Amino acid sequence: MMKSLDDKMKSLGSARRRKIEKRAAALFAEEMTLRELRRARKITQVRVAKALGIRQEGISRLEKRSDLLLSTLRNAVKAMGGDLRLVAEFPNRKPVVLKGIAERESKPVPTRQKHARPRPKDSVPRR
Repeated sequence: MMKSLDDKMKSLGSARRRKIEKRAAALFAEEMTLRELRRARKITQVRVAKALGIRQEGISRLEKRSDLLLSTLRNAVKAMGGDLRLVAEFPNRKPVVLKGIAERESKPVPTRQKHARPRPKDSVPRR
């Protein structure tokens, strides 16, 4: 018969059990929501909002979202003093850090320009 995890943990010595529980707590601490991360860094929504040039309400909404653009997430993490890295994990292979996806682009993003009205084909350009 297979032992349950609780049975297995009870069969270990107290020092070994404490070590496993400590490591499990550390692993759980590595996963945080954006809000938990901000709070762990002891940073207010107002401070992050000022760094991003938005209002505090925008940070509140951002922290509730589950689907963010990488650039938005990168900017939020940067506002908290960190850097965002994107890591792909596969079975039987070490994690791979993806480059060029979550990094700041070196070229400015073109702004949207209004389209000029098309001229009739037989008209003469004005000077």
